[in-house]
Amino acid sequence: MKDENLRDFFVIRGGSGQVVACVALHILWEDLAEIRSLAVNHDKQDKGLGSVLVRACLNEAEELGIATVFCMTYKPSFFEVHGFRQVDKMELPRKVWSECYRCPKFPDCDEVALVHRFRSGGN
Repeated sequence: MKDENLRDFFVIRGGSGQVVACVALHILWEDLAEIRSLAVNHDKQDKGLGSVLVRACLNEAEELGIATVFCMTYKPSFFEVHGFRQVDKMELPRKVWSECYRCPKFPDCDEVALVHRFRSGGN
């Protein structure tokens, strides 16, 4: 991981200090950010930690005036509960694909693209 991405992360630690959940809000442009790397320790799932982290990302994006947040996921229903809607991947700007070429699934990505647009963003 690059040091410049450390500011992106929200982390939840367990009682003994170990990381039990994390997520990143990666800002791409002044009006676009991506939720990345959402992970919750298997034995801590179904306790709402993922929702806490997604809400933290959305709150930060809104505070920063970012109009649109997107994510790529295998669990779209989780994000839909938080106000995301599915979109065709081709609707996303080309910049979001800048790291995808390193993925073994490129160009046949099987993740689902979702976006969350804030009302104040005018979209």
